[in-house]
Amino acid sequence: MDRDDSIALIRRHLEASAEVKRLAAASCAPAIAEAAGVLIEAFRHGGRLLLCGNGGSAADCQHLATEFVGTLKRTRRRPALSAIALTSDTSFLTASANDFGFDHVFARQVEAHGRPGDALLAISTSGDSANVLRALERARSQGMKSVLLTGESGGKAAELVDIAIRVPSGDTQRIQESHIAIGHILCDLVELHLFPAARPD
Repeated sequence: MDRDDSIALIRRHLEASAEVKRLAAASCAPAIAEAAGVLIEAFRHGGRLLLCGNGGSAADCQHLATEFVGTLKRTRRRPALSAIALTSDTSFLTASANDFGFDHVFARQVEAHGRPGDALLAISTSGDSANVLRALERARSQGMKSVLLTGESGGKAAELVDIAIRVPSGDTQRIQESHIAIGHILCDLVELHLFPAARPD
């Protein structure tokens, strides 16, 4: 592949990503606003946000938990918000998967950390990950609200959540690129609603 071919490929990737985000802006905005409302209510009443997903979605969980506990914008000084990525405790994940199977690694943590009024943000491009489905079922049984970031089909998970944000694509990488953008938007909306007076030091 020569330089011109590489440049053409780069442009195709970026244009494809931009097109999916454009479609998401047109179709997902109401669901994103509703999802932000769920998170705002949980945080406003002292609740916490739990996040779960696999692979690239696991990385997104950790990324977004960091934004909530830290801050999305460094110039916005505000109190920390309680957010836990259920993807990051390798000792628990490997022990639980080894002893009881990988399908239960998130549900068990929801059982331990989730309380009525908390929220679960599940990220699954297919919407059919077994461990995510079990986590959503557990969250519902414990009186938690749930939000799903997924692809156009929504999978089985879309039937188990309060709000499903379906990125209008079937391409995993395009869906994931939109998921992190939507996650940033959710954090921005939460900060603006809960801390409208936050200003730089």
